[in-house]
Amino acid sequence: MKNAHLNFRAAMVSLLIFVVFVGAWQLSTTGPSIGGSSAGLTAEQIEYEKMMGRDPGAAKSTGFPPPVEVARASWGHLSDPFYDNGPNDKGIGIQLAHSLARVGLGFLLAMAVAIPLGFLIGMSPLMRKAFDPFVQVLKPISPLAWMPLALYTLKDSDVSGIFVIFICSVWPMLINTAFGVSAVKREWLNVASTLEVNPIRKAFQVILPAAAPTILTGMRISMGIAWLVIVAAEMLVGGTGVGYFVWNEWNNLSLTNVIFAVLLIGVVGMLLDLMFAQLQKVVTYVE
Repeated sequence: MKNAHLNFRAAMVSLLIFVVFVGAWQLSTTGPSIGGSSAGLTAEQIEYEKMMGRDPGAAKSTGFPPPVEVARASWGHLSDPFYDNGPNDKGIGIQLAHSLARVGLGFLLAMAVAIPLGFLIGMSPLMRKAFDPFVQVLKPISPLAWMPLALYTLKDSDVSGIFVIFICSVWPMLINTAFGVSAVKREWLNVASTLEVNPIRKAFQVILPAAAPTILTGMRISMGIAWLVIVAAEMLVGGTGVGYFVWNEWNNLSLTNVIFAVLLIGVVGMLLDLMFAQLQKVVTYVE
Protein backbone atom coordinates (compact mmCIF):
# COMPACT_ATOMS: atom_id res chain seq x y z
CA MET A 1 0.00 0.00 0.00
CA LYS A 2 2.86 2.33 0.87
CA ASN A 3 4.61 1.60 -2.44
CA ALA A 4 1.38 2.18 -4.38
CA HIS A 5 0.94 5.55 -2.68
CA LEU A 6 4.55 6.49 -3.45
CA ASN A 7 4.16 5.43 -7.09
CA PHE A 8 1.01 7.54 -7.41
CA ARG A 9 2.71 10.61 -5.97
CA ALA A 10 5.73 10.09 -8.23
CA ALA A 11 3.42 9.83 -11.25
CA MET A 12 1.71 13.09 -10.30
CA VAL A 13 5.05 14.88 -9.94
CA SER A 14 6.18 13.50 -13.32
CA LEU A 15 2.95 14.71 -14.91
CA LEU A 16 3.42 18.16 -13.37
CA ILE A 17 6.99 18.37 -14.69
CA PHE A 18 5.78 17.33 -18.16
CA VAL A 19 3.01 19.97 -18.16
CA VAL A 20 5.43 22.69 -17.05
CA PHE A 21 7.95 21.65 -19.71
CA VAL A 22 5.37 21.62 -22.52
CA GLY A 23 3.94 24.95 -21.32
CA ALA A 24 7.37 26.57 -21.31
CA TRP A 25 8.06 25.11 -24.74
CA GLN A 26 4.78 26.49 -26.09
CA LEU A 27 5.40 29.96 -24.65
CA SER A 28 8.97 30.12 -25.94
CA THR A 29 7.91 29.26 -29.49
CA THR A 30 4.73 31.34 -29.79
CA GLY A 31 5.41 34.36 -27.61
CA PRO A 32 6.12 37.77 -29.10
CA SER A 33 9.70 38.27 -30.18
CA ILE A 34 11.80 41.29 -29.37
CA GLY A 35 12.76 43.43 -32.32
CA GLY A 36 10.61 41.37 -34.63
CA SER A 37 10.19 44.04 -37.30
CA SER A 38 12.49 45.75 -39.77
CA ALA A 39 13.49 48.28 -37.12
CA GLY A 40 17.23 48.38 -36.76
CA LEU A 41 17.91 46.95 -40.24
CA THR A 42 19.81 48.94 -42.83
CA ALA A 43 18.41 49.49 -46.30
CA GLU A 44 20.83 46.90 -47.67
CA GLN A 45 19.72 44.33 -45.06
CA ILE A 46 16.05 44.98 -45.84
CA GLU A 47 16.74 44.52 -49.55
CA TYR A 48 18.66 41.30 -48.86
CA GLU A 49 15.75 39.93 -46.81
CA LYS A 50 13.39 40.62 -49.69
CA MET A 51 15.73 38.95 -52.20
CA MET A 52 15.79 35.84 -49.98
CA GLY A 53 11.99 35.70 -50.04
CA ARG A 54 11.54 36.86 -46.44
CA ASP A 55 9.38 39.71 -45.21
CA PRO A 56 11.63 42.05 -43.21
CA GLY A 57 8.59 43.62 -41.55
CA ALA A 58 7.18 40.36 -40.24
CA ALA A 59 7.70 39.25 -36.67
CA LYS A 60 10.78 37.16 -36.27
CA SER A 61 10.46 33.58 -35.15
CA THR A 62 12.95 31.24 -33.56
CA GLY A 63 12.05 28.66 -36.18
CA PHE A 64 11.62 26.07 -33.44
CA PRO A 65 8.31 24.21 -33.84
CA PRO A 66 5.74 24.42 -31.02
CA PRO A 67 4.45 21.25 -29.30
CA VAL A 68 1.24 21.26 -31.33
CA GLU A 69 3.18 20.92 -34.60
CA VAL A 70 5.31 18.11 -33.17
CA ALA A 71 2.20 16.31 -31.94
CA ARG A 72 0.58 16.68 -35.38
CA ALA A 73 3.67 15.36 -37.14
CA SER A 74 3.96 12.49 -34.65
CA TRP A 75 0.39 11.44 -35.32
CA GLY A 76 1.04 11.55 -39.05
CA HIS A 77 4.08 9.26 -38.72
CA LEU A 78 2.46 6.85 -36.26
CA SER A 79 -0.84 6.58 -38.15
CA ASP A 80 0.94 5.13 -41.21
CA PRO A 81 4.33 3.81 -40.04
CA PHE A 82 5.01 1.19 -42.74
CA TYR A 83 4.60 3.01 -46.06
CA ASP A 84 7.41 2.75 -48.60
CA ASN A 85 7.62 5.38 -51.33
CA GLY A 86 11.23 4.87 -52.30
CA PRO A 87 14.75 5.00 -50.81
CA ASN A 88 14.36 8.36 -49.07
CA ASP A 89 10.70 8.13 -48.13
CA LYS A 90 9.92 5.22 -45.81
CA GLY A 91 7.62 5.04 -42.82
CA ILE A 92 9.06 5.37 -39.34
CA GLY A 93 8.06 1.77 -38.57
CA ILE A 94 10.31 0.51 -41.38
CA GLN A 95 13.17 2.76 -40.25
CA LEU A 96 12.79 1.59 -36.65
CA ALA A 97 12.69 -2.06 -37.73
CA HIS A 98 16.00 -1.67 -39.59
CA SER A 99 17.63 -0.08 -36.55
CA LEU A 100 16.32 -2.73 -34.15
CA ALA A 101 17.42 -5.51 -36.50
CA ARG A 102 20.97 -4.15 -36.64
CA VAL A 103 21.08 -3.70 -32.88
CA GLY A 104 19.62 -7.15 -32.25
CA LEU A 105 22.02 -8.97 -34.56
CA GLY A 106 25.10 -7.12 -33.30
CA PHE A 107 23.99 -7.67 -29.72
CA LEU A 108 23.47 -11.42 -30.23
CA LEU A 109 26.92 -11.74 -31.81
CA ALA A 110 28.41 -9.90 -28.84
CA MET A 111 26.63 -12.27 -26.46
CA ALA A 112 28.01 -15.29 -28.33
CA VAL A 113 31.55 -13.97 -27.84
CA ALA A 114 31.46 -12.07 -24.54
CA ILE A 115 29.64 -14.54 -22.28
CA PRO A 116 31.76 -17.66 -23.01
CA LEU A 117 34.95 -15.58 -22.96
CA GLY A 118 33.82 -13.91 -19.74
CA PHE A 119 33.33 -17.36 -18.18
CA LEU A 120 36.84 -18.35 -19.23
CA ILE A 121 38.37 -15.15 -17.82
CA GLY A 122 36.34 -15.31 -14.63
CA MET A 123 37.19 -18.93 -13.88
CA SER A 124 40.90 -18.70 -14.65
CA PRO A 125 43.24 -16.16 -12.97
CA LEU A 126 45.78 -16.91 -15.71
CA MET A 127 43.34 -15.97 -18.49
CA ARG A 128 42.25 -12.90 -16.55
CA LYS A 129 45.79 -11.56 -16.42
CA ALA A 130 46.48 -12.56 -20.02
CA PHE A 131 43.40 -10.83 -21.48
CA ASP A 132 43.43 -7.76 -19.23
CA PRO A 133 45.89 -5.66 -21.35
CA PHE A 134 43.85 -6.23 -24.52
CA VAL A 135 40.57 -5.37 -22.78
CA GLN A 136 42.03 -2.21 -21.23
CA VAL A 137 43.39 -1.01 -24.60
CA LEU A 138 40.36 -1.83 -26.77
CA LYS A 139 37.56 -0.92 -24.34
CA PRO A 140 38.08 2.90 -24.38
CA ILE A 141 38.06 3.14 -28.19
CA SER A 142 34.94 4.86 -29.47
CA PRO A 143 32.80 2.42 -31.48
CA LEU A 144 32.48 4.98 -34.29
CA ALA A 145 36.26 5.00 -34.65
CA TRP A 146 35.93 1.45 -36.01
CA MET A 147 33.48 2.54 -38.73
CA PRO A 148 36.06 3.59 -41.39
CA LEU A 149 37.96 0.31 -40.92
CA ALA A 150 34.72 -1.66 -41.06
CA LEU A 151 33.57 0.07 -44.24
CA TYR A 152 36.97 -0.49 -45.86
CA THR A 153 37.25 -4.18 -44.98
CA LEU A 154 33.61 -5.32 -45.04
CA LYS A 155 32.55 -3.19 -48.05
CA ASP A 156 28.93 -3.08 -46.81
CA SER A 157 27.28 -0.34 -44.76
CA ASP A 158 24.71 -2.65 -43.14
CA VAL A 159 27.34 -5.18 -42.05
CA SER A 160 29.57 -2.34 -40.86
CA GLY A 161 26.75 -1.01 -38.68
CA ILE A 162 26.23 -4.47 -37.17
CA PHE A 163 29.97 -4.75 -36.53
CA VAL A 164 29.99 -1.41 -34.69
CA ILE A 165 27.11 -2.61 -32.49
CA PHE A 166 29.01 -5.82 -31.84
CA ILE A 167 32.21 -4.04 -30.83
CA CYS A 168 30.46 -1.62 -28.47
CA SER A 169 28.33 -4.36 -26.86
CA VAL A 170 31.15 -6.80 -26.16
CA TRP A 171 33.00 -4.97 -23.41
CA PRO A 172 30.29 -4.36 -20.77
CA MET A 173 29.06 -7.95 -21.17
CA LEU A 174 32.57 -9.39 -21.06
CA ILE A 175 33.65 -7.44 -17.99
CA ASN A 176 30.42 -8.05 -16.04
CA THR A 177 30.40 -11.74 -16.92
CA ALA A 178 34.00 -12.17 -15.80
CA PHE A 179 33.30 -10.26 -12.59
CA GLY A 180 30.12 -12.23 -11.84
CA VAL A 181 31.82 -15.57 -12.44
CA SER A 182 34.87 -14.69 -10.35
CA ALA A 183 32.63 -13.46 -7.51
CA VAL A 184 30.76 -16.77 -7.06
CA LYS A 185 31.14 -17.92 -3.45
CA ARG A 186 33.98 -20.33 -2.89
CA GLU A 187 31.78 -22.42 -0.62
CA TRP A 188 29.46 -23.28 -3.50
CA LEU A 189 32.38 -24.21 -5.74
CA ASN A 190 33.92 -26.32 -2.98
CA VAL A 191 30.66 -28.22 -2.52
CA ALA A 192 30.51 -28.87 -6.28
CA SER A 193 34.09 -30.13 -6.20
CA THR A 194 33.35 -32.35 -3.21
CA LEU A 195 30.40 -33.87 -5.08
CA GLU A 196 32.70 -34.33 -8.10
CA VAL A 197 30.44 -32.32 -10.39
CA ASN A 198 31.93 -32.16 -13.90
CA PRO A 199 33.04 -28.69 -15.16
CA ILE A 200 30.21 -28.24 -17.68
CA ARG A 201 27.52 -29.12 -15.16
CA LYS A 202 29.19 -26.88 -12.56
CA ALA A 203 29.23 -23.99 -15.03
CA PHE A 204 25.51 -24.30 -15.86
CA GLN A 205 24.07 -25.34 -12.49
CA VAL A 206 26.31 -23.53 -10.01
CA ILE A 207 28.17 -20.63 -11.62
CA LEU A 208 25.62 -19.42 -14.18
CA PRO A 209 22.67 -19.02 -11.73
CA ALA A 210 24.92 -17.19 -9.27
CA ALA A 211 26.45 -14.90 -11.89
CA ALA A 212 23.23 -14.33 -13.89
CA PRO A 213 22.25 -11.00 -12.21
CA THR A 214 25.69 -9.53 -12.93
CA ILE A 215 25.64 -10.87 -16.50
CA LEU A 216 22.20 -9.30 -17.07
CA THR A 217 23.55 -5.99 -15.75
CA GLY A 218 26.29 -6.12 -18.39
CA MET A 219 23.75 -6.96 -21.08
CA ARG A 220 21.55 -4.07 -19.96
CA ILE A 221 24.47 -1.63 -20.16
CA SER A 222 25.47 -3.02 -23.55
CA MET A 223 21.98 -2.57 -24.96
CA GLY A 224 21.88 1.04 -23.81
CA ILE A 225 25.22 1.75 -25.48
CA ALA A 226 24.21 -0.13 -28.64
CA TRP A 227 21.04 1.93 -29.01
CA LEU A 228 23.06 5.13 -28.60
CA VAL A 229 25.66 4.07 -31.15
CA ILE A 230 23.32 2.80 -33.87
CA VAL A 231 21.78 6.26 -34.32
CA ALA A 232 25.18 7.86 -34.89
CA ALA A 233 26.32 4.96 -37.09
CA GLU A 234 23.25 5.25 -39.32
CA MET A 235 23.89 8.97 -39.72
CA LEU A 236 27.31 8.08 -41.13
CA VAL A 237 26.40 5.16 -43.40
CA GLY A 238 22.94 6.33 -44.50
CA GLY A 239 20.38 4.17 -46.24
CA THR A 240 17.83 3.18 -43.63
CA GLY A 241 17.29 3.39 -39.89
CA VAL A 242 16.22 5.94 -37.31
CA GLY A 243 19.61 7.65 -37.39
CA TYR A 244 19.38 8.09 -41.15
CA PHE A 245 15.82 9.39 -40.72
CA VAL A 246 17.06 12.08 -38.31
CA TRP A 247 19.87 13.13 -40.64
CA ASN A 248 17.62 13.12 -43.71
CA GLU A 249 14.98 15.27 -42.00
CA TRP A 250 17.69 17.67 -40.83
CA ASN A 251 18.86 18.01 -44.43
CA ASN A 252 15.23 18.74 -45.33
CA LEU A 253 15.20 21.41 -42.57
CA SER A 254 12.26 19.68 -40.90
CA LEU A 255 12.89 20.26 -37.20
CA THR A 256 9.42 18.93 -36.41
CA ASN A 257 10.31 15.49 -37.74
CA VAL A 258 13.73 15.64 -36.07
CA ILE A 259 12.11 16.28 -32.68
CA PHE A 260 9.64 13.45 -33.29
CA ALA A 261 12.50 11.07 -34.09
CA VAL A 262 14.46 12.17 -31.01
CA LEU A 263 11.44 11.48 -28.79
CA LEU A 264 10.91 8.11 -30.47
CA ILE A 265 14.56 7.17 -29.90
CA GLY A 266 14.16 8.01 -26.22
CA VAL A 267 10.94 6.00 -25.84
CA VAL A 268 12.37 2.93 -27.57
CA GLY A 269 15.54 3.15 -25.47
CA MET A 270 13.43 3.31 -22.33
CA LEU A 271 11.42 0.25 -23.37
CA LEU A 272 14.58 -1.74 -24.12
CA ASP A 273 15.97 -0.82 -20.70
CA LEU A 274 12.71 -1.80 -18.98
CA MET A 275 12.82 -5.16 -20.75
CA PHE A 276 16.25 -5.93 -19.30
CA ALA A 277 15.17 -4.60 -15.90
CA GLN A 278 12.35 -7.17 -15.87
CA LEU A 279 14.77 -9.92 -16.90
CA GLN A 280 17.04 -8.92 -14.01
CA LYS A 281 14.16 -9.34 -11.58
CA VAL A 282 13.54 -12.85 -12.91
CA VAL A 283 17.13 -14.06 -12.37
CA THR A 284 17.77 -12.18 -9.10
CA TYR A 285 17.35 -14.32 -6.00
CA VAL A 286 17.48 -13.78 -2.25
CA GLU A 287 20.08 -15.83 -0.42
